[in-house]
Amino acid sequence: MSIRQYRPRRNRRDGITTKQNIALLALFIFAIGCQISYPLISGDLLRYVTILTVISGAIVMLFHSLLSYGFRYFVTFLLVTFSYSLLIEIIGNKSGWPFGSYAYDDSLGFQIAGVPAVVPLAWIMMSHPVLIAARKTIPTWAFLYGGIGLTAWDLFLDPQMVAAGRWSWNSVEPHVPLEPTIPLSNTAGWLLTGIGLMALLNFVLPKERRKAGVNSTIPNIFLGWTLFSGIIGNVFFFDQPGVAIIGGAVFLLWLAPYLLVLSFGKPDLFK
Repeated sequence: MSIRQYRPRRNRRDGITTKQNIALLALFIFAIGCQISYPLISGDLLRYVTILTVISGAIVMLFHSLLSYGFRYFVTFLLVTFSYSLLIEIIGNKSGWPFGSYAYDDSLGFQIAGVPAVVPLAWIMMSHPVLIAARKTIPTWAFLYGGIGLTAWDLFLDPQMVAAGRWSWNSVEPHVPLEPTIPLSNTAGWLLTGIGLMALLNFVLPKERRKAGVNSTIPNIFLGWTLFSGIIGNVFFFDQPGVAIIGGAVFLLWLAPYLLVLSFGKPDLFK
């Protein structure tokens, strides 16, 4: 008879360490700091900060996904979102469908088939908090709610990047209301592709949070910051009040149900 040493299985919901929490918070503060500095600088420094803002934001969301949902979620989310968005952007850049005819400027750095590698990272940065909100607000229709969320976010993003010369449109008519530099086809394209990505992620990613001690506070703050900075930035720094109005209204209307769920719980209708 042999005596085997018993080793209990590790609890998959063990909490994260203090160092991990500090690292996540520090990364988040750095990413927000990059965004705050954006309207205060210009020239090559602005170009570098633009790229760094996206990279740091993507890293924050990827790190949060790893700590919250585990390695499988992290890898799947990264590979699916990066591949999907890169493919969509390549098709859009080459064919003009579904966003309209546009071209990227070289200032965004290294490109893959004409698409800056930083662009899929922007999708990653926003898709993680949007998916969390969509799953918590209305799980059955998470793909639709999430797709609308990505579209609302782009109402802030696109005018800012066009004004900075990061990409340009060959035609902007008919344009988004109060956003004369952005074609309406872009918004329709974002809604279509956003729904597609949210449906895919909602299908392949586990829904249960795998570790205790990690909540959605940072993604939630990021959503609120997106709304706040989008309005304040366009009114006081970018001289685009129309973007603040239309982007702020659509994003607030999208965010409101999630805020109600966070505050009062989920209505039976949405369960």
